[in-house]
Amino acid sequence: MNASISALPATHTAPSVSIQRLPTAAQLKQHLPLSDSLRQLVSRQRQAIRAILNGEDSRLLIVVGPCSIHDPVAALEYASHLAALSHELRDDMLLVMRAYIEKPRTTVGWKGLAYDPHLDGSDDMAHGLTLSRELMLEMLGMGLPIATELLQPMAAGYFDDLLGWVAIGARTTESQIHREMASGLGMPVGFKNGTDGGVAIACDAMRSAAHSHRHFGVDAEGHPAIIQTPGNPDTHLVLRGGHSGPNFDRNSVANARAGLEKNAIPARLMVDCSHANSGKDPLRQPDVFNDVLAQRLQGDHSLIGMMLESHLFEGCQPLSSTLRYGVSITDGCLGWDATEQLLRAAAAQLHAQRQAVQAIA
Repeated sequence: MNASISALPATHTAPSVSIQRLPTAAQLKQHLPLSDSLRQLVSRQRQAIRAILNGEDSRLLIVVGPCSIHDPVAALEYASHLAALSHELRDDMLLVMRAYIEKPRTTVGWKGLAYDPHLDGSDDMAHGLTLSRELMLEMLGMGLPIATELLQPMAAGYFDDLLGWVAIGARTTESQIHREMASGLGMPVGFKNGTDGGVAIACDAMRSAAHSHRHFGVDAEGHPAIIQTPGNPDTHLVLRGGHSGPNFDRNSVANARAGLEKNAIPARLMVDCSHANSGKDPLRQPDVFNDVLAQRLQGDHSLIGMMLESHLFEGCQPLSSTLRYGVSITDGCLGWDATEQLLRAAAAQLHAQRQAVQAIA
């Protein structure tokens, strides 16, 4: 016997782990079902996003909304504004609502509505899952496509029937588990470049997700299962900058496009106007957005869309007992008024270009 092991005191025990059962994905979907009309709507939304990715639809894809949802009332107010604007700008843009209910943490912190809906560390995940699904259903009822980042694969089954678009974050793009999950999702998936700003990891992820996989998983009834996926052809790259700085400029976009083409991956790119691309300053997002828009207007149709972090009011605030309404408690956001102005101005430019092209034709 190893001496170091035999020398351990007899009273040494491993720390206990607390386990509390949650409703299964099937149970929550039965409790909060997706109606036939909304199921058809989600199918049409996914197909519209695919059409943009495939160059069959010339509109810009804009994923916009709060960095994270923490207040259901404020989130629904924001969604109502976005739904009205989406209808108005529908000929030039497809607006997709950010409904982020999970947040990655570098160390510790609030993990999102699905984890801690009461914002008090009680981690009432059963209520968080229910509340998150209720919110997404209400947003769908407004006609909005729903986008989220899938962080915990076990949580994906609670919402996968509601989503029009999914992000895989910079920290998880390299994860085999997330690549396998993406290969089985029925909607388009955007892989963010790695935190170093390079695109090689995301290229590997897209190639992996395009293939069929057999992997360990959990079925809708909560049982361990072997999952066989068909592969997902509807993936694309999301440029979000990295440790060395932004990567939305023309040279960076050209290099990213070359990296995709080298790997025989369709050249379709979205730019995240936040994170390292804005230097984590939410008020710089319009500068990034307009730069990318100019590239698109000048003929770079590999740029299929942008992401914006936006809430009712600009900035962010620490989590506390006295929160300001409509202000993010995670990353800083652009306010709604500035967001609306930015999107209207962009749509006007896109509309003018479309009319000019039609006049020539």
